[in-house]
Amino acid sequence: MPALKRLIVIVVFDGVDLLDITGPPEVFSLLQREVDTDTGYRVLLAAETTDPVTTAAGVRVLPDATFDEVSGQRIDTLLVPGSVRIDADQRVTALTDPDVTARVAQLAGTSRRIASVCVGAHILAAAGLLDGKRATTHWSTAHQLAADHPAVTVDADPIFIRDGAVWTGAGISSCLDLSLALVAEDFGEPVALRVARHLVMYLKRPSGQSQFSVPLEPVSTTRRIEDLRHYIAGHLTRPIGLADLAEHARVSERQLARIFKAELGMTPTAYIESARVELARNQLETTDATLDRIATTCGFGTVDTLIRAFRRQLATTPSEYRNGFQYAAPQREGRD
Repeated sequence: MPALKRLIVIVVFDGVDLLDITGPPEVFSLLQREVDTDTGYRVLLAAETTDPVTTAAGVRVLPDATFDEVSGQRIDTLLVPGSVRIDADQRVTALTDPDVTARVAQLAGTSRRIASVCVGAHILAAAGLLDGKRATTHWSTAHQLAADHPAVTVDADPIFIRDGAVWTGAGISSCLDLSLALVAEDFGEPVALRVARHLVMYLKRPSGQSQFSVPLEPVSTTRRIEDLRHYIAGHLTRPIGLADLAEHARVSERQLARIFKAELGMTPTAYIESARVELARNQLETTDATLDRIATTCGFGTVDTLIRAFRRQLATTPSEYRNGFQYAAPQREGRD
């Protein structure tokens, strides 16, 4: 195979998540529209053989080359996607094939940088590429990654993390954010932002952006707690007391506390605050509403209460959060 300037090798294998292997090439392809010269990016799907690979979505893809064929190349970026198994109880387990892991370890030796997409971090960890490093993965398998690989510092919150030459991404859709970050490293932030607009993304999200939000927390197993969550979401603009929730659920306040602890792992008061913070985060990201207005519309009452909640939940202030994460054109109050 001829030497390529920016060879991007995406590892593929049976059961791989489809978007993991199709999202990044789209970002690299759109980049070419934004620069006058050849980007030098050449994307190859590599597998053990060139036989069709069946993805988790059932769609078959054809590898461009075998692992042996790319092993002698100087790889610019090695992208490692992942695969999961979901059992009858909807428990998610990240899968690692020893043969794929060995191939990844081999290819990493000739790669300038290495990046995992979603649960691909488990393969990097199994290959020893994350030892002593900070890494992220999809929130549903973060505990598994930490338990299986204690030498890895797992942070389940960011959408992607860079530690030296190794990058790890979180949820499947964050493969776009990770790819845009790689583009930004190579061609600068302004170019990456133009590519983001082609993808109809509000903005290239920073790595520190949380992959969590209150609606994305694990779904509870009882209708009663789900009804309470919907009730809270619909009444965030006004005070919500424990007596109100207990009356709505037709239980005692003590029983209400036990239900929240068992189902959501927190007290009702803590959950309400998390929901208010999530609503405030959305307004800080997408509007230029004043802190006074946000404190009122999100049920905090005062700016001081809003600030204290942000410090507890996110270890930052609302103003600092807005400076880091506001990604849409501000919508002035009183205007469409």
